[in-house]
Amino acid sequence: MLKKTKSVIRGAGLLLAAVAGLSVARAQYQQPANPAADLAALRQEVALASENIRTLTSRVEQLESENARLRQQITSSGQSYASTSYVNESVNETSRLLKAAIAQSKSDTLQQVGTQMEKLARETNAAIDSIAKSVNSRPPPVSSPPQFDPNFPKEGIEYVVQRGDTLSSIAAKTGGKTKDIINANRIADPTKLQVGQKLFIPGGN
Repeated sequence: MLKKTKSVIRGAGLLLAAVAGLSVARAQYQQPANPAADLAALRQEVALASENIRTLTSRVEQLESENARLRQQITSSGQSYASTSYVNESVNETSRLLKAAIAQSKSDTLQQVGTQMEKLARETNAAIDSIAKSVNSRPPPVSSPPQFDPNFPKEGIEYVVQRGDTLSSIAAKTGGKTKDIINANRIADPTKLQVGQKLFIPGGN
């Protein structure tokens, strides 16, 4: 019976060593510079830590159950109080250590998550700032001057712009074409006709 107890305690000790190894590996882990790789590594770390926590929790429950069973067996078999006390102390100490390891593992995981989130936030802000600087540093686009087609009738009439005139209404009045009026007079913005402005109306009558 004591051999079985020692076996359980030894197994718990191995689990504690595994938790310690995980903490050392986490401390020595070099984070990748890529945010996507950071996130993947974080997920893997959390999954691994969660698995260890589940294992440790299961071991605590097993030890507590084993402790209760051993107490009952020792009492029923009439063994000495010293033996009972030794088993109780050994199992209780191992249980305490396991619970402490679980708490530490949770703390390490939360700290790791917080560190990763802060790093991802910094990298995201840096990327946004870089994009903003790149956009602001670009010179404004230079608009190319309008191109006018020289192929329009060279004969026509002159027309003086009246109040309320538009190119389409002038074309309708004179029998010319809006496109020809624009090309002949090199009008860049047809909405900015001025009252009294003189226009050549190709093909007008």
